[in-house]
Amino acid sequence: MTRSTITRANKDGKGGGLFRRLAAGAGVLAFWLAVWQVISMLVGQELLVPAPLVVVRAFGRLVGTVEFWAAAGHSLLRVAEGFLCAVAAGSVLALLTTRFRLVNALASPLLHIVRAAPVASFIILALVWIKTNALPSFIAFLMVVPMVWANVEKGIRATDPLLLEMARVYRLGWWKTLLRVRIPSVMPYFMAACTTGLGFAWKSGIAAEVICRPVLSIGKKLQDAKVTLETPDVFAWTITVVVLSLVLEKVLVALARRFGRRYGVAD
Repeated sequence: MTRSTITRANKDGKGGGLFRRLAAGAGVLAFWLAVWQVISMLVGQELLVPAPLVVVRAFGRLVGTVEFWAAAGHSLLRVAEGFLCAVAAGSVLALLTTRFRLVNALASPLLHIVRAAPVASFIILALVWIKTNALPSFIAFLMVVPMVWANVEKGIRATDPLLLEMARVYRLGWWKTLLRVRIPSVMPYFMAACTTGLGFAWKSGIAAEVICRPVLSIGKKLQDAKVTLETPDVFAWTITVVVLSLVLEKVLVALARRFGRRYGVAD
């Protein structure tokens, strides 16, 4: 069998696998849409459970407005700001707590408390001290920091001491040891923290917006639709949150894989 034949067979296999995954996904989506339609028909009240087609129309109407994109864009920026700051802060904290026992003794209890406490409690408390527009970013930051810290710290502590010893024997130096041993060892933990943390940052940020109601935000639009009993709009904004969350996660995973391959981390 020639190399070109093998290459073509591999491509055909990948194409068939992709088609099967898409078909399976479409089947699952169709099943749950049918369940949703049946529930809507049984309830018989659009105010409680609108039909899928009604929600799709509401979503299409919202997407065609400038307010929709402005609200979605501002929410994305707030959550992204909190998430990126949390990734940086959590990574630095992990370095410090693994390096210095005093920092670990002081910071670990606080981070465990933040991770265990309900999001709503922090939102209500933070409303007293923080401006409305900054609150979603702060809540996203606060919820993600413990996740990044815990995962990166675990990755640092899990670094194989034999590899570090080998780096010292071959006199790789601090910089090459960092690039060739420490980063590849920590990267899987870091990637897991970012993927999980992004979803949590998005959900907690939107929850903060629902309570503090910034002028341009998805959370405010959700709350307004609920108050005015526009249930299709509530569903449409909820779908917006889910879709944006999935898109952000896919983008982050793609970036993480590219970065991981650069440092010798397998997908």
